[in-house]
Amino acid sequence: MQRLLGILLVTFVIVLGSSCGNVKNLQYVQGAFDTTKLSKVQFTDPVIQTGDLLGITLYSDDAKATAAVMAQPVTTSLDGTDIKEVAASGASTARTASGYLVNQDGDIQLYKIGNFKAAGLTKKQLADSLAHRYVAMDLLKNPYVEIRFLNYKITLIGEVTRPGTYNFPTEKINIFEAIGLAGDITLYGKRNNVKVVREVNGVRQFAELDLSKPDVFSSPYYYLQQNDMVIVDVAKNKSALSDQGTVRNITVAASILATIAIFINIFK
Repeated sequence: MQRLLGILLVTFVIVLGSSCGNVKNLQYVQGAFDTTKLSKVQFTDPVIQTGDLLGITLYSDDAKATAAVMAQPVTTSLDGTDIKEVAASGASTARTASGYLVNQDGDIQLYKIGNFKAAGLTKKQLADSLAHRYVAMDLLKNPYVEIRFLNYKITLIGEVTRPGTYNFPTEKINIFEAIGLAGDITLYGKRNNVKVVREVNGVRQFAELDLSKPDVFSSPYYYLQQNDMVIVDVAKNKSALSDQGTVRNITVAASILATIAIFINIFK
């Protein structure tokens, strides 16, 4: 009887220990926070890239003059495909928007101005440059240009609940917000090694984020940029973690054996 009770005790300890370990693996930003170091928000304005779709709104002192230099932009699908190609393919459900597409040369085409370099600039830099050009060409007086991304998208794949490509209405999105939108990392995902793939000026960059450490807030990849890809790898022990039925069966069996042992002692 003592041997049986010993086996039961060991079984419960193993199950309890594995459960505690799994819970720790699911926790984000563990440990102490260096508030002095992490309190400063390090956000960098995203840089315009080829394939981006820009919404450009123009204002000036003369509304008629403004309307005269602002032709309707080309309607483009949100994945950057020309709308004529989308229609030809029969993809009637494709999401589209009217905007200015940054071509492979990094230019946008504007009425009265022609091709204008946009790639490599932030939204503010492009807006200031356009305003200066309208004045230099004597097209507008006191122009004000407002620019926004129309296809600010981020792709999340791997061990997230809802993998896919997501469009965001804002350009300030962090890694936790993106993962939250995808339904969080699954029980089988590696939170301590989340990969971010980013393209900047034709160069592909790679980074690894440990979401279990507070230092993630100071990473230059904490705030995502348009067209970033987030990859959540599967944990090595997925097969063991996924065998929840085995764990439940062990727990139930141990409980039954413990109950039997108690009755045996009572009626011995």
